[in-house]
Amino acid sequence: MSKDGDKLYIVLISVHGLIRGHNMELGRDADTGGQTLYVVELARALAEHPDVERVDLLTRRVRDHKVDSDYAEPVEVLAPGANIIRLDCGPRRYLRKEVLWPHLQDFTDKALHHIRSVGRLPDIVHGHYADAGLVASRLASLLGVPMAFTGHSLGRVKRQRLLEKGQTEERIESQYNLSQRIEAEERALDTSALVIASTQQEVDEQYVMYDHYQPKRMVVIPPGVDLSRFQPPRRTQPIPRIREELSRFLVKPDKPMILALSRADERKNIATLVRAYAENEKLQEVANLVIVAGNRDDINNMERGSRDVLQQLLLLIDRYDLYGKVAYPKHHSASDVPYFYRLAAKTRGIFVNPALTEPFGLTLIEAAASGLPVVATEDGGPRDILYYCKNGQLIDPLDADTMGQVLLEALTDRRRWRNWSNSGLRGAHRYFSWPGHADNYLRAVRKVFTKRRRAGLTPMGKSHLPTVDRIAVSSIDGSLIGDEPGLRALRDRLQYAGQKLGLCVATARSLEAALKVLRQWNITMPDLLITSMGSEIYYGHDGRKLVKDISWQSHIDHQWDPDALRQALSEIPGIRLQSKSKQRQFKISYDFDSAVIPKLRDIQRHLRQLDLHANLIFSHQRYLDVLPIRVSKGQAIRFIAIKWGLPLERFLVVGDSGNDEEMLLGDTLAVVV
Repeated sequence: MSKDGDKLYIVLISVHGLIRGHNMELGRDADTGGQTLYVVELARALAEHPDVERVDLLTRRVRDHKVDSDYAEPVEVLAPGANIIRLDCGPRRYLRKEVLWPHLQDFTDKALHHIRSVGRLPDIVHGHYADAGLVASRLASLLGVPMAFTGHSLGRVKRQRLLEKGQTEERIESQYNLSQRIEAEERALDTSALVIASTQQEVDEQYVMYDHYQPKRMVVIPPGVDLSRFQPPRRTQPIPRIREELSRFLVKPDKPMILALSRADERKNIATLVRAYAENEKLQEVANLVIVAGNRDDINNMERGSRDVLQQLLLLIDRYDLYGKVAYPKHHSASDVPYFYRLAAKTRGIFVNPALTEPFGLTLIEAAASGLPVVATEDGGPRDILYYCKNGQLIDPLDADTMGQVLLEALTDRRRWRNWSNSGLRGAHRYFSWPGHADNYLRAVRKVFTKRRRAGLTPMGKSHLPTVDRIAVSSIDGSLIGDEPGLRALRDRLQYAGQKLGLCVATARSLEAALKVLRQWNITMPDLLITSMGSEIYYGHDGRKLVKDISWQSHIDHQWDPDALRQALSEIPGIRLQSKSKQRQFKISYDFDSAVIPKLRDIQRHLRQLDLHANLIFSHQRYLDVLPIRVSKGQAIRFIAIKWGLPLERFLVVGDSGNDEEMLLGDTLAVVV
């Protein structure tokens, strides 16, 4: 057990979906599934560990009359030491994950505010899925703390699967925005000190598809399950409410049940399961098919993906005339889920997961703990779960004929059914519990702590910054200079404001070049100078000697290898190193010929494949600056905001070119000249 002073503060991030600690609406839509359950249970399990002091699960706050008011509560206590923190991000209404991308910088800024209010830096920031991975990479970079990443499902894999099913690149991109998702995953993998996968197959076959795949950063930790909720049926148990609901659909409700429980998502492959059942007459004679695919009131009002899946389900039931044999209830609660498994086990049925890809497979563990054998896709989580539990059979999810035959054999071989049932019970409790998951998680996390580097929160040097109430930030060319009457008005305003208003100059120029221009235009020494494209921060006022922010230099040195980058970029056509005077410790500057130079993403890919890490910025159609991955003007401003405890809403940022873009986004007040 750790001493109190050594106990950990862990920040988990899961941006999309509907997350709460009770009566979770699993399957409500494509965004509220196994991942949302996993992060809530992980937060609880970590908070119960003696080495952990606090766990905050950061998610999006939703104030929308179409969803429960629980999701509008800023704070929900999950357990002692564990909280769900809901942050305002973008519109108030509920949004699907594919349209959240423009609002993630806003989420990052709100997360920084929350951490400042806690008064302690997290020991690790863990992003779940691509969107939270992008937020976590920005947050960890600003704070200088280690990052962990769990992809849950990966964009490159999804794109490959959809192409195999005949969808076009154009439709895939318009519906799922996969290029942005994949780039976010690359950024998360680039920043992460630790990547947590639930199966070895994820590591060997899925993460390997990425430019930033590094096996030494990967660790496999099977997901846990709250096994206290899942038990096999007992004779003395009352008949559950859901039995009556299913009886509305079934002519012979006592027949063995083939149970499928998932979101109404195309990846879950429900249509192939229906065909497997419909095209096997013996299977129809032996068993009923029960499909629990989330909750719905009116299919026409659902988001497009779920609507398409459910409409296809109803059409298949009608085409094969499966009425009286297939149940597809409209509503269920999270508390009903254990009873579905228990009822299926009582009828000596089978749980089936026919998903095209299945990175987790939590439902398979729940079924195993309920004494219910499984038939599941030969992919990811199911491979590992059946290896440990030995309670079922793997199938090709696209082979409907074989799927139907395997289900029939599983239901009719009673001896094998009993063996699978007993083996699943033993395996679930032995290998898949939350306390064991938390132990393995913390063991992996502690290995990265020796390399952590924190961003200092203590002001350095003498400055009047602690007294300022707000800061004006301006680039130089085209913003601060060029208009003498306007500049005189600015000087007067700064003098009138006195100690309450600070001035920051943010420029791509070197410190020496910036100071020369300020002297030429008779501009008083700013309180802050962010120079060399954000790679250097200096403090100064009223002619005092400038003080370099050493903690920023230490912070941005992360994964910076300028010699290797120069060597790698020497192979790129159309670029030429600028003069030695334009180069800095943390900035490599090139001129480029726009007619010859490759696209930015091709240069990025080249560096990633060499395991080199850099932030590339094109500006003014002729300059390329290569910076550490933690560097930009926007990152420098956020670092300053954290360091000096000044909310980003108190920064008025003025810019006029592409390299100013990031500091104009998020919570800062922005002016584009």
